[in-house]
Amino acid sequence: MAAYFVTGEMFQGKGRAKADMKKKNRGRWRKNTPQRKNTPWNKYLTAGMVMTGIALILGVAGFFWTPYSTTAMSASEKFAAPSLRHLFGTDNFGRDIFSRVMQGLGTTIVISTLVVFFSGLAGILLGAFTGYFGGVLDEVVMRITDALNGFPSILLTLVIISLLGSGRQNVIISMSLVFTPSFVRIVRGEFIRLKDADYIKRARMMGAGKFRILFVHILPNIFSVFWVSVMIGFNNAILAESGMSYLGIGVQPPDASLGNMLSDAQGYLQAAPWYALAPGLTIVWLVLGFSLFSEGIRRRAEGKQ
Repeated sequence: MAAYFVTGEMFQGKGRAKADMKKKNRGRWRKNTPQRKNTPWNKYLTAGMVMTGIALILGVAGFFWTPYSTTAMSASEKFAAPSLRHLFGTDNFGRDIFSRVMQGLGTTIVISTLVVFFSGLAGILLGAFTGYFGGVLDEVVMRITDALNGFPSILLTLVIISLLGSGRQNVIISMSLVFTPSFVRIVRGEFIRLKDADYIKRARMMGAGKFRILFVHILPNIFSVFWVSVMIGFNNAILAESGMSYLGIGVQPPDASLGNMLSDAQGYLQAAPWYALAPGLTIVWLVLGFSLFSEGIRRRAEGKQ
């Protein structure tokens, strides 16, 4: 019996020792585990994502489906007020304004995306080489950008379109040429700032080539600044495309565009105010969404830094 009690006490002692070791290890694990910081809610980014997401869904859907045909006319439904049948009402030809807004929204988004893509790509290439290498290439490119920035962007776009002719392709080409200098300056400034950083010097000492330094070591570190300029470029492209279509040198009828819808509606502000409100508020919604999105990205980048 004595041996039994001694053995039981030994097992109980071992059990307590194991429990104590588990508690110590658990506390040590909690102590060494990095605690997650509660990042503040980025309301600008959230609001921008929601607003641009709704616009993108409607714009993309407009290429494949609209409630009514965007070109079908109906004299009996001319200037019909907004209702469940026609959410935004009808225009002077009896066409459904909501369907035309969907198509015009998609057209504006596609043109703005292509403009920002081509001008941003050219800005990255020219800004990277001029900022990193400098020299004669830098002087030539900077003088050209100074000359282009010396003219108002709308006026310069009008001049280029008058030489090339109206239409979607010429609008994209002219706006890309006008938007490129701003991207070149932003990328060039970031490459000048980072080309003499310590990690770039170490990469050179380890034998990294110039192109690897440009596009592997420096380029990824400028995206936080570059994406903000891309969002601002979207806003400017949306307003520029709408302005070109409003003046009659952008997207041509019968294709719908937010700008040419505003141009057509200005003569009917008293008879059918909803005709101008629908495309006008859509432009405001789209620009505000991208503005909030860019502000959210900027604040998030600053928080990480």
